[in-house]
Amino acid sequence: MEVRIGIQNSGRELAFESAESPAAVQKTIGDAIEKKSTHFTLTDENGRLYLVPTATLAYVEVGSERTRRVGFVA
Repeated sequence: MEVRIGIQNSGRELAFESAESPAAVQKTIGDAIEKKSTHFTLTDENGRLYLVPTATLAYVEVGSERTRRVGFVA
């Protein structure tokens, strides 16, 4: 599933593929904001760890899980 995170005062967004479910990503971010943590962590499909500051978080876009299509689409 694709995760895109916008950070204030940054011209680029953080985008990566995650093996976690959308609900797990939402819970991780929601808990960090609720507890007023300084950051939260997410891991991509390759095991890279991302530390994201909650104070400058602009938006989070969580895509649906991709399914592979077989054949031709008309």
